[in-house]
Amino acid sequence: MDVRIAGLDSPLFSTLQHMMDFADEPEKSFNAPTRTYVRDAKAMASTPADVKEYPNSYVFVVDMPGLKSGDIKVQVEDDNVLLVSGERKRAEEKEGAKYVRMERRVGKFMRKFVLPENANVEAISAVCQDGVLTVTVEKLPPPEPKKPKTIEVKIA
Repeated sequence: MDVRIAGLDSPLFSTLQHMMDFADEPEKSFNAPTRTYVRDAKAMASTPADVKEYPNSYVFVVDMPGLKSGDIKVQVEDDNVLLVSGERKRAEEKEGAKYVRMERRVGKFMRKFVLPENANVEAISAVCQDGVLTVTVEKLPPPEPKKPKTIEVKIA
């Protein structure tokens, strides 16, 4: 029922109408992304990276301006997912100062990369220099080609 037809246009009745409409569509609230999902998606989208492949390694390059090595975490999850994460914090405020413009991003950041099968997760190094994080993942040596097995033919 539309409460406006009955002449009840007060904010209280419109709020009640909104609540009744919400109860009619409960599946919308269950399909909505969680707050954690949205936060992680934003953190991943705002952390651009370059990935290069060399003959013996994979190199991941991520800009990390103003971060110390203690603010950055590099991990391997599930034996094949490289996770780069951390948090960029706002600098301490000086008394009397106020922001005129805030454009630099603060907060958590994260990137996940699925590593190829030939990545050696035991040989990973990470270096942060001049605000650029470089993570190097060595490649496993290619498998040795199987030699054909020679079977001796006996004469009967």
